[in-house]
Amino acid sequence: MGFSEYIAIRYLRGTRGLFSLGTLISIGGVALGVTTLIVVLSVITGFHNDIKRKILGTNSHLMVLRSGGGMEKWAEIKEKVKGFPGVEAVTPFVYSQAMVTSKTNVMGVALRGIDPKSISAVVDLARNLKEGQISELERKREAPPGIIIGQELARLLGVIREDRINLISPLGSLTPFGMIPRMKEFQVVGIFDSGMYEYDSSLTFIHLAEAQKFFDLGSKVTGLEVRVRKIEEADRIGAQISLDLGYPFYTRDWKEMNRNLFSALRLEKAVMFVILILIVLVASFNIIANLTMLVTEKGKEIGILKAMGASARGIMRIFLFEGFIIGFTGTVLGLGGGLGLCWILKRYHIIELPADIYYITTFPVETRIGEVLLVCCTALFISLVATLYPSLKAARKDPVEAIRYE
Repeated sequence: MGFSEYIAIRYLRGTRGLFSLGTLISIGGVALGVTTLIVVLSVITGFHNDIKRKILGTNSHLMVLRSGGGMEKWAEIKEKVKGFPGVEAVTPFVYSQAMVTSKTNVMGVALRGIDPKSISAVVDLARNLKEGQISELERKREAPPGIIIGQELARLLGVIREDRINLISPLGSLTPFGMIPRMKEFQVVGIFDSGMYEYDSSLTFIHLAEAQKFFDLGSKVTGLEVRVRKIEEADRIGAQISLDLGYPFYTRDWKEMNRNLFSALRLEKAVMFVILILIVLVASFNIIANLTMLVTEKGKEIGILKAMGASARGIMRIFLFEGFIIGFTGTVLGLGGGLGLCWILKRYHIIELPADIYYITTFPVETRIGEVLLVCCTALFISLVATLYPSLKAARKDPVEAIRYE
């Protein structure tokens, strides 16, 4: 241990050999700031990734659509899209709005027609199913066609599996008596739970052929759903597909369809980091005040050290090292507290959220090493910057003035 480091540790100790009260307050401020930053950033990151997983658990990575209406001869386009590099699977779909009625309630829903044989290769819908199977959408002719609904929609309609409900299309048939809505009876063959209230309360799935028949589309489909190998490259692959197919075809990827949501989450994360770093800044003022008082208190000793030959740089190193010890100790304690609190939140789910207000029911926690290192480095940097003023003040002390009255 060098001369400056030895003196710094002696100055940090209180009368009983432990850290003084001022030093403990400074360390506690840094630790609190680091703990808060790690926990908040981990929760926001977990929320961001949880939302992404839930969206991609119900929707595809990429959609190929046609301007001006349904897509004809979609089988040829499907084979062409499957040949693009990075594309893993393709499935057709039909999407439209409808009304669903039960004996107790009426609700508006988003109706999706899917191919039970190929949907699982594109969207992992089976993982969200609480009751039933996707294959049950392929019903026998004498039975009503099957429909899969969300658990919140089932609760609102007051139905369970095997109950029957009616679908009503707003695009009805024109008769001499006017427009008559198209209506058909379906049987609930499955109930899913995606974890997102918006999907669970409004999304329904039926067989592709039944959707084509119900909306009078003939052989047309709304578009193609595509699964890519790397989800972050969905926009690039979509641009290539759109360019190759040409007008009137175009693509929409999951980033574009949820742009506002993920942009808001990224902005929120950046703002929260800036706001919470103020806690560390407040702690840095404690460090400045603590070291400044220490310089004043130890003024005579600093003068004696200088008179004995200690250089201004050596005196400055004493207080820089003190600031480093405070910042490092507070950062280590904050790191342990932050990671420990994140582990508790992730394991025990002690905080529950209302599903009808938030996208999630519990705090999702996902800690990234890069973000933890950023927080720790920022805290250490602020702590070292806070020591500059008292260190310079100590280094500039005149030994004659310091020991004049001794």
